[in-house]
Amino acid sequence: MSSPSSASGSRPGAEPGTVRHERWGSRLAFVLAAAGSAVGLGNIWKFPYITGENGGGAFVIVYLACIALIGLPILMAEVLIGRRGGHSPARSMALLARGEGRSGAWVLVGWSGMIASFVILSFYSIIAGWAVSYVVHAASGDFTGAGPERIGSLFTGLLGSPLQLVAWHTVFMVMTAAVVARGVRRGLERAVTVLMPGLFLLLLVLVGYAMTTGAFGRGVAFLFAADFSQLSTMAVLSALGHAFFTLSLGMGIMMAYGSYLPPRTSIAGTAVTVAVMDTVVALLAGLAIFPVVFANNLEPAAGPGLIFQTLPLAFGQMPGGVLIGSAFFVLLTFAAWTSSISLLEPTVEWLQERRGVRRGVAAVGAAAAVWALGIVSALSFNVWSDVSLFGKGLFDLLDFVTANIMLPLTGLLAAVFAGWAMSRASTREELEMGDGTAYRLWRFVIRYVTPLAVAAVFVHNLL
Repeated sequence: MSSPSSASGSRPGAEPGTVRHERWGSRLAFVLAAAGSAVGLGNIWKFPYITGENGGGAFVIVYLACIALIGLPILMAEVLIGRRGGHSPARSMALLARGEGRSGAWVLVGWSGMIASFVILSFYSIIAGWAVSYVVHAASGDFTGAGPERIGSLFTGLLGSPLQLVAWHTVFMVMTAAVVARGVRRGLERAVTVLMPGLFLLLLVLVGYAMTTGAFGRGVAFLFAADFSQLSTMAVLSALGHAFFTLSLGMGIMMAYGSYLPPRTSIAGTAVTVAVMDTVVALLAGLAIFPVVFANNLEPAAGPGLIFQTLPLAFGQMPGGVLIGSAFFVLLTFAAWTSSISLLEPTVEWLQERRGVRRGVAAVGAAAAVWALGIVSALSFNVWSDVSLFGKGLFDLLDFVTANIMLPLTGLLAAVFAGWAMSRASTREELEMGDGTAYRLWRFVIRYVTPLAVAAVFVHNLL
């Protein structure tokens, strides 16, 4: 057995008894997969409404700065750990810690990310199920001519029905397992090479439509005109948090995807490309949504209901609303799907390499376990709506624990591990950046700036 060595900088080899993993077919495949993981409901659903809540352009500027100072350095660190370890997140952390002469307790970082991705998928699938159901509603013309009461009843009826929520949750988990079961090349890679271009095409179509609403200029101004007088401390912390979460950090995903990345592929270059694609999608979503909101005299700070209650009102009143509404919710489903397959992947990779389970069986078994846990979230909206722990409903509790504790803590520790526990020789070799200004800047940021910023978000979230 060979292991990484901080003294020699040698890369870890495959361990006896572990599965030899597939590799991405190309750098583009990895970029599309990583971008697909990053581009999810957070871009299409959350980014527009938190921008609306926090004053528009000034928030966008702070968010972009946070992507550069927090998101990008940790993304590079997680991919670095995954490729150098060459195994599932937990196994990679164990191998690298041993090779660097560090405590075996670092393996908990990998486990935390894997558990977080498993739990997140259980309730993420519920929300994704809403998107799938709204594709049907939009295509069926259910929004046409509907007023606020009718649109509201569709959404409350969905949340109040255990059967509907579980049914759409089941459909979405089957979609997810079907892709992951086919493997890296035939499943993940093929899916993202179709879904990601499709997602971008749909976004561009919707932006094109937004240009015809008569309110496109107002939407652009709202999104990009900076009024820093509206920027509060809470807004800055919200931008910090969203920049971290939008890139799928702290979930073990980028470590898992990094383990399939061939040598000599630039980690820095691919990470920058992923971050840019993720940000472009978020901005395009804003350009598609806000002109429609303004053209229909709706409220841009409508919160989470912007997507599922406010926009359907607009789709129901506009010419071609059936087509545009259907396209929008197909887009939302695509974004959720590319993220969900990445959320399932760390668990499947671990089952393959440590339990010797065949890929298809591992994917179905992991998806079934996620599905079962998802029932808890589905019932928390109706049958178990009165059940609470620590003052939170079950869905909100799972969301709070993962988003506010597990993800920032895992991301923080991954940054500390890459910046402090791994030797300069190891990280420099893996990043293949030499010892120039770019590498020194990354090392300074990952050691000092990023941990302090993530710690600030972590503490804020717990207060």
